[in-house]
Amino acid sequence: MKSFKKLLGGNLNQYSMVIALVGIMIFFQIGSGGILFKPLNITNLILQNSYILILALGMLLVIVAFQIDLSVGSIAAVVGALAGIMIINHNMSVPLGITIVLIVGALFGAWQGFWIAYVRIPAFITTLAGMMVFRGLTYVSLDGTSIAPFPKSFQLMSTGFIPDFFNGNGFHITTMLIGIIITVIYVVSEIRKRATQKKFKFEVSSPIALTLKMGAIIIILNVFCYIMASYKGLPNVLVLLAILVVFYTFIMTKTTFGRHIYALGGNEKAARLSGVKTKWVVFLVFVNMGLLSALAGLVFAARLNSATPNAGVGFELDAIAACFIGGASTAGGIGTIMGAMIGGLFMGV
Repeated sequence: MKSFKKLLGGNLNQYSMVIALVGIMIFFQIGSGGILFKPLNITNLILQNSYILILALGMLLVIVAFQIDLSVGSIAAVVGALAGIMIINHNMSVPLGITIVLIVGALFGAWQGFWIAYVRIPAFITTLAGMMVFRGLTYVSLDGTSIAPFPKSFQLMSTGFIPDFFNGNGFHITTMLIGIIITVIYVVSEIRKRATQKKFKFEVSSPIALTLKMGAIIIILNVFCYIMASYKGLPNVLVLLAILVVFYTFIMTKTTFGRHIYALGGNEKAARLSGVKTKWVVFLVFVNMGLLSALAGLVFAARLNSATPNAGVGFELDAIAACFIGGASTAGGIGTIMGAMIGGLFMGV
C-alpha cells in the first residue's frame, strides 16, 4: 500500500495537466449539451489549433534552452505571404513553393540565432525586433491586402483527410485500423520498456498500475479513432502533427542534442565546461523554431485559403502559454513535448 501511494502520488504529479484536461473536457461536454465530443467539433478543434501546436513544439525547445522567441507569429505571417505570392501570383508548383518557404523560415531563424548565440544579444530583444521587422515585411509584400485562393492541393495540407482505402460506407475503416495498429505498438513498447527497467533493476510500476494506465490510454485512443472514423477520418494535419510529436520526442529524449538542450537550460556555464557547444545548440534551436514557424504559417494559410497581412497575430503568446501550462519551467531545463501538446489542447478546448 505504501508503494502504491507513492506511485499514485508520482503519477498525479506527472499527469496533473492530463487530469485537468480531461476534467475541462467533461465539464464542457456537459455544459454544451453534448456538442464538444461530436465528430465535427473534434475535427474543428484539431484544425483550429494545429498551427499553435506546431509552434509549441519549437517553442518548447527554445524555452528548455532558457531562451524565448517573440517573432514566431510574424514569421508565420511573412512566409504565408511569400507562399501566396509564389503559388498564387506566379503559379509556382505547390511542392516547390512549400520547399522554398520552409528554407526561408529556417534562414529567418538562423539570422536571429546568430545574433543571440554568437553576438550575445538577449533573445527577448532580438526576437522582439524580428517580430516587428517580419510583420512589416508581411504588410509591404502583400501591399496591405489578402491574396487568394490557393490551389486545392495546397489547401489539403490543412483541410484534407486521409483517404479510406477500404471504402467504408459512412465509416472510415482506415482510421479505425490505424487506431488498432497504434494500440498494438503502444502495448508492445510499454511491455518492453518495463522488461528493460526490471533487467537493470530500476523501480517499476506494479502490474495493476501499469494495466490501469495502459487500459485508460487504449480506451481514449480507440474512442477518439471511433469518433473520427464516424465522420471523415483523420485530418492530414493531425497525421503531420503526430509525426512531428514522435520525431521531437525522440530528439529530446533519445539523442545527444536533446540532452544538450536540457543541460544548456539547466546551467549554461556547467554545460559549456562539460564540453557542450552551447552557442551551436542555441543557434540550432532558433533555426528549428524558424522552420516550424514557416510550417505553421503554411498550415494557417491553407486553412484560411489566403495569405493575409494579419495572419499570426498572437501566435507567439499562445505557443509560449502552451509550453508553460504543459509544465515547462521559466528558468529553463524543464519541459516535455507531450506537456506542450497537452497545454495547447487545454487552451484549445
